[in-house]
Amino acid sequence: MTAEPLVLGIETSCDETGVGIVRGHTLLADALASSVDEHARFGGVVPEVASRAHLEAIVPTMRRALDEAGVTLADIDAIAVTAGPGLAGALLVGVAAAKGYALAAEKPIYGVNHLAAHVAVDTLEHGPLPERSIALLVSGGHSSLLEVDDLANGVTPLGATIDDAAGEAFDKVARLLGMPFPGGPPIDRAARDGDRDAIAFPRGLTAPKDLERHRYDFSFSGLKTAVARWVEARERAGEPVPVADVAAAFQEAVCDVLTAKAIDACRERGIETLVIGGGVAANSRLRALAEERCAKYGIVVRAPRPKLCTDNGAMVAALGAHLVASGVAPSRLDLPADSAMPLTIVSV
Repeated sequence: MTAEPLVLGIETSCDETGVGIVRGHTLLADALASSVDEHARFGGVVPEVASRAHLEAIVPTMRRALDEAGVTLADIDAIAVTAGPGLAGALLVGVAAAKGYALAAEKPIYGVNHLAAHVAVDTLEHGPLPERSIALLVSGGHSSLLEVDDLANGVTPLGATIDDAAGEAFDKVARLLGMPFPGGPPIDRAARDGDRDAIAFPRGLTAPKDLERHRYDFSFSGLKTAVARWVEARERAGEPVPVADVAAAFQEAVCDVLTAKAIDACRERGIETLVIGGGVAANSRLRALAEERCAKYGIVVRAPRPKLCTDNGAMVAALGAHLVASGVAPSRLDLPADSAMPLTIVSV
């Protein structure tokens, strides 16, 4: 197999149907179909709606990606697909489609970990990862700190959320403030006009006693509750809610904890590269604060452009290309979809 394999990636773990095509570390196509508007009226992702949307979108999205890259299925060296974690029904659509295409075109298939793919996508922007790095993955379903030596050999989990994920907290606070779903982008926009120091919201798991047991873990449930109580108190008193200030102070509390713990992990392990990935990595304040704080300690921040932070097929293709180039054996055609796939498993 070539050192720059042509790999097609399929992503259907949540509400985005993505098909990406890469050659080595070069992105050739990134086709996406989102069902987010169908979930907005429910204030969150409905698994059955997501699965149906994937079924309807997978073939047209595949055609768009192949056309965009100017290749045919016969040209592809391997097919990678998100096998987990994610919504079980949604994952099954992608895995079944990948198996069908792999079987029809007689191509090897790689069932890969969605979270590892969020790390791998950075290689499309900044080239190969260094020998050692810390990865901060933040999305609607996950908030994790990982030590990455070589993605092909797996990652070492350092910490994770013990309740709400960061993106989940953004969605819930946005709903509280009358903003649309998903909550990340509207809170980011509103916060630009607010005072991040106007309200002192709590920083979860940062007290000395918490750091003893949860040094690299996250907790955003208490923060979400604190915001809700603050807003309710204003409303009870008949006072207007300063939406921009609430958004800015909440966002600062989240970004403060995420960056502080990530930098602590880098310094404690003597690692000079921090990779930020996942949907929340598109947040402008998180990116700015990470750059600002890491610069003080000589830590390099790597974050893909916002479009590659959210779920997409390109990240799956990027991880697949890395596995192929590293000589990792393909998955069996009967590979399962695993909605609770652990971080320690990069490919099945």
